[in-house]
Amino acid sequence: MKVIISSFFFLFTSLLLHAQNGHQLWLRDKKALPVHVICKQNSPTLTIARQELHDSWQGAPGATISLIIKKDRAVKVDGFKLNENVIQANTDKGILYGVYELLRNQQTGGKPKGGVDNPSYQFRILDHWDNPDGSIERGYAGNSIFWRKQDPFTVTDEDKKLWQEYARANASIGINGSVLNNVNASPMILTPDYLNRAKVIASLLRPYGVKIYLSVNFASPVSLGGFKTADPLDPAVMAWWKNKVKEIYSIIPDFGGFLVKASSEGQPGPQNYGRTHADGANMLADALNPFGGLVMWRAFVYSANNEDRAKQAYDEFMPLDGKFRDNVIIQVKNGPIDFQAREPFSPLFGAMKKTSVMPEFQVTQEYLGHAVYVVFLSTMWEECLQSDTYQQGKGSIVARCTDGSIFPQKNTAIAGVSNIGLDTNWCGNHFAQANWYAFGRLAWNDTLKSGQIADEWIKLTFYGDSSQKSGEADYTGDWTKNFLVPVKQMMIDSREAAVNFMTPLGLHHIMSANGHYGPGPWWAPKGIRPDWTPPYYHQASTNGIGFDRTKKGSDAISQYHEPLSSEFNNVATCPEKFLLWFHHLPWDYKMKDGRTLWDDLCYRYDTGVNQVREFQKIWDKAGPFVDSTRFMEVQRKLREQEINAVLWKDACLLYFQQFSRMPIPYDIERPVNNLDDIIKNDTRRGDGRSH
Repeated sequence: MKVIISSFFFLFTSLLLHAQNGHQLWLRDKKALPVHVICKQNSPTLTIARQELHDSWQGAPGATISLIIKKDRAVKVDGFKLNENVIQANTDKGILYGVYELLRNQQTGGKPKGGVDNPSYQFRILDHWDNPDGSIERGYAGNSIFWRKQDPFTVTDEDKKLWQEYARANASIGINGSVLNNVNASPMILTPDYLNRAKVIASLLRPYGVKIYLSVNFASPVSLGGFKTADPLDPAVMAWWKNKVKEIYSIIPDFGGFLVKASSEGQPGPQNYGRTHADGANMLADALNPFGGLVMWRAFVYSANNEDRAKQAYDEFMPLDGKFRDNVIIQVKNGPIDFQAREPFSPLFGAMKKTSVMPEFQVTQEYLGHAVYVVFLSTMWEECLQSDTYQQGKGSIVARCTDGSIFPQKNTAIAGVSNIGLDTNWCGNHFAQANWYAFGRLAWNDTLKSGQIADEWIKLTFYGDSSQKSGEADYTGDWTKNFLVPVKQMMIDSREAAVNFMTPLGLHHIMSANGHYGPGPWWAPKGIRPDWTPPYYHQASTNGIGFDRTKKGSDAISQYHEPLSSEFNNVATCPEKFLLWFHHLPWDYKMKDGRTLWDDLCYRYDTGVNQVREFQKIWDKAGPFVDSTRFMEVQRKLREQEINAVLWKDACLLYFQQFSRMPIPYDIERPVNNLDDIIKNDTRRGDGRSH
């Protein structure tokens, strides 16, 4: 009996020791080996760098590492040199980034590339869509870590601790900026109480090299200043913004600048006054310029007209190329519509040759299952960054068109819409943390491959969590074979699986208006503008399906440079992954594999469901190699994802079958849901708008 009790106690305490709640992200505590750190300079940032080495060193015990700040022309911005046990940089932030790179390689078995390591983008920014009342637009992990409704201006020790943890996580992957509030901005954010809270946030983020930015409402002079106009060419309006900017910098001396959503989806902007985007952006840029501030002006604009929504950003911004101030950066979503599971890259990338342009990715999974689905977004972003625009000939990929490699941009930047909230694990789903991590890594190095990023994240996040007793097995070998390899493959395949069971072959924006979650290709209530409804995008009828963007249709293909324009225009050469994005085709159109379009659509939906089921098996087999808490939480998410994948397949195939009038192939699993029940159960309302 004593032996049984002792064994149980050992197992119980072992489980407790290995318990993880995900809050430490990829920065879990680890038993550090001794290290001697030499650094002759001092600053709060260097103090953090030294402490990180002492807390996490996994190199040779007793080794000496030198941290040296020394000007070197080969080192750009906050880059660094890493050679053996010496980290050299031009700034203390560069030293900190070098420390995290060294520790990451120690913990993952990676090999430092040695020599100079410069960031691809100067500004690597998380955009938080957090509201002053603590809610988060498109947030799926609890309320805001920055703002709250109750007692909104009191700063607690818990707030400070959380902000410091947040800053550390960002610094560890090279993120150096945070926009603290929603792009659908409340003017209140510019009032003294909110600015003073932002000041405290900035003080906690500053030692980690993270600057703060604010989204601003373009009509703030009207709301806060009592003006009758926010016309950017009105001298009084200009003066109001200059005074407001001066006030902000008196409170936060290293303030980064403004993010602006204007003249879009009902948000006020310069077009309200007959002015251009350049007029509005330049007015704010002039106010910020004396202090070194930036304006990130979003190109997500579209109006309620009959023109193809995919064309509107290009049509509005291309005539303004070269008319923006040097401290204005046009922030462009990865695709021309809106963060869909798959889109071709925005034609603005590379086309604007005289204006700084920055990519905007969505880390929060607005259209990809929120915090339920396991979807590794790095593959989506890599696909965009490596897409060839051909604007300056072959090899003019999106990454090189935005990181300063091709065009002489004064400022380079990249943004990711945050998926962070007050949930214990920050992101709602443990695997959603990988998207935060991946954004930071790609922002630092836009040539990284998703396989490497997934490999790093898995090792940093999960290695060593098994409750197996020492000596039971070759833990390292078993973990690699039974956990690392299959889970990594699951992550790499996960985005394609989501495309398959949601929007294959170039379908897009057919989600339910209920939070953009779940299927809703039928949603088109009377009185709603067409481009907020799925039928506008899929164009399904008895004649076929797809949006005709060829020369015979909306001619959106003409916004792409040759040879892409001709490639997309020709149905025979258009990549099948974009087929229904650019073409409206009959249901019996013959695909490259010989199937009809209808049959191929059916098989792709079925494939997506089966992929998710395979993910479940992979994760179940991984159980012995991960702590029980995270294992069960992810297991539950995957079960829900499988249920939703089946719902997507049944809903879309049964709905589109009404138009195709063709049978679902008989070797595919039969629908288990009825279409009328699915539609009836989707009773919650939405307005179809996005961000």
